[in-house]
Amino acid sequence: MKAVYSLISAFQMYSRIPMPQIEWKAENRRCALCFFPLVGAAVGAIFALWRYICGLLGVSALLFAAGSVFIPIAVTGGIHLDGFCDTADAYNSFGSPEKKLKIMSDPHIGSFAAIYLFIYLLMQTALFAELYTLEKNIRCTALAAVSFVLSRELSAIAAVKFKPAKNEGMLYELVSISSKSTLRVLSAAAAVTIAVMLIVRPVSGAAAAVGAGICLASYKISAYKNLGGITGDTAGRFLQLCELAQLFCIVLAEKISEAVL
Repeated sequence: MKAVYSLISAFQMYSRIPMPQIEWKAENRRCALCFFPLVGAAVGAIFALWRYICGLLGVSALLFAAGSVFIPIAVTGGIHLDGFCDTADAYNSFGSPEKKLKIMSDPHIGSFAAIYLFIYLLMQTALFAELYTLEKNIRCTALAAVSFVLSRELSAIAAVKFKPAKNEGMLYELVSISSKSTLRVLSAAAAVTIAVMLIVRPVSGAAAAVGAGICLASYKISAYKNLGGITGDTAGRFLQLCELAQLFCIVLAEKISEAVL
């Protein structure tokens, strides 16, 4: 039952999918990070269903793209985008780490957050529209669906491995109570996910995996440079950028393949 409670806890924290009510205690959240990627699997499944419906109805690439942007926000409640916006304001303040952490705790949105959010959503919409028009769009859709899982696996691995910027917050508390086997489980899951991506579409799958890896490295560098470690907000920023980077790499790899072949 502990595993079930951890699964429920993961969905309660990181999604808006209705779940049974359980007691909010450490014991019920010890393996929650291990189940965090399943939230991505839910997003990916709904995304794949949306693509299927759009194909049946023959909707435009723009409508497909708009729906694809909306799905992860609807499923997660925008929790990761919130972190993306908070981090954008903090990083662009060019203040001390302490000042940046204070800015990230402010619930109000700043001008940098609004600018970067607009650019992000615009890029994501354009990439989803391109994805819809690709020749191998079914396999590429599968890759994009799986990318929601890989981004969360890497985010959870980083949460366990990277140094925290402060000894408080939901992410810090979750990591501090996590099972010792969490890192092994997440690493194995990430390896399986990447293998699946390579099987589905070798070149584009490899490109997406490389893009995710570059995002993970830059995540550590930027978080350590700006804050001295990671927070829940920087984790949200990484997840959003990792999803965008994978989508970009998939589309770019497919476009290059089409041009060459």
